[in-house]
Amino acid sequence: MKILVTGHDGYIGSVLTPVVAESGHDVSGLDTYLYEGCTLYSDQPPSETLRMDVRDVRPEQLEGFEAVIHLAALSNDPLGNLDPGLTREINFEATVRLAEAARKAGVQRFIFASSCSMYGTATTDVAVDESAPLQPLTAYAESKVRSEEALARLATDDFSPVFMRNATVYGASPRLRIDLVLNNLVGWAYTTGRVRVLSDGTPWRPLLHVRDLAAAAVAILAAPQDTVHNEAFNIGVETENYQVRDLAEIVAETVPDCVIEYAEDGNPDPRSYRVDFSKFEQTFPKAGLRWSARTGAEELLDAFRDANLRAEDLENSRFTRLRRLSELFESGELSPTIRWAAPTTAS
Repeated sequence: MKILVTGHDGYIGSVLTPVVAESGHDVSGLDTYLYEGCTLYSDQPPSETLRMDVRDVRPEQLEGFEAVIHLAALSNDPLGNLDPGLTREINFEATVRLAEAARKAGVQRFIFASSCSMYGTATTDVAVDESAPLQPLTAYAESKVRSEEALARLATDDFSPVFMRNATVYGASPRLRIDLVLNNLVGWAYTTGRVRVLSDGTPWRPLLHVRDLAAAAVAILAAPQDTVHNEAFNIGVETENYQVRDLAEIVAETVPDCVIEYAEDGNPDPRSYRVDFSKFEQTFPKAGLRWSARTGAEELLDAFRDANLRAEDLENSRFTRLRRLSELFESGELSPTIRWAAPTTAS
């Protein structure tokens, strides 16, 4: 199958793209390369790439592709809150235009990277499934809700949107993000000897290793149309719902000679939810999701050791998306609309 991965150069994409290629597909990438050079270790980019903003994709550029895996987005709550209008433009409006272009070009399957953050906050300890009310608390989560609604309306007999409601992702990646909870806890523990918990530790988070996310995408690509057509799946593993304080304990047991440290002003995070993954697990029993927070923490520790990660790396723009964009704004390389500035020419 000929597949286009948008956002292939990002945290998820730089892991997912080679995994999909290794499963036998012909994979191309599309990315605006906001995080080019922000590497933890070398990667395997696809041989065919489009260097462009996802807001600018035209139907003719999608001709010949059988599926699109759409990852490209402003990728987390801090970025989403930077400018909610831009979050709507990039994460929602551009997603819909991309899907419309894909449908016009004859693409059959459109796999959308959505998020369990749409569930917002759970009022009980019962894990929420795909039928639960969506209660987005941030611009990022809101963009995912609106995108799912609009994409569902585009479904036809020849065009199948599929919604991967991913749990909170973690794990080593060439384009590391240090703002993700487990990555962050292991990073600080390794570089400073302190497991820094910024909340009171009580919020629930469902976790998903980035390689398990890639394996789930491969399973969805291979599924018959009637199995996935216009369907939402919570992507994760049933045992991988944790309170943040439990993650801190796992990290403290994994990283030698470190202690847990709670922020003095740490308050409960309103984003707290447990997620039911039984629909995906029953539909794709052979998908092979196998990672746990503990094995992921061990992998991250090894990756950080190999890269000689330092505490200052956690504070600069290399692995923190918001700081990277701020740096590009200040240098004039990026416009306020998050587009690369036009190159200047000598007069």
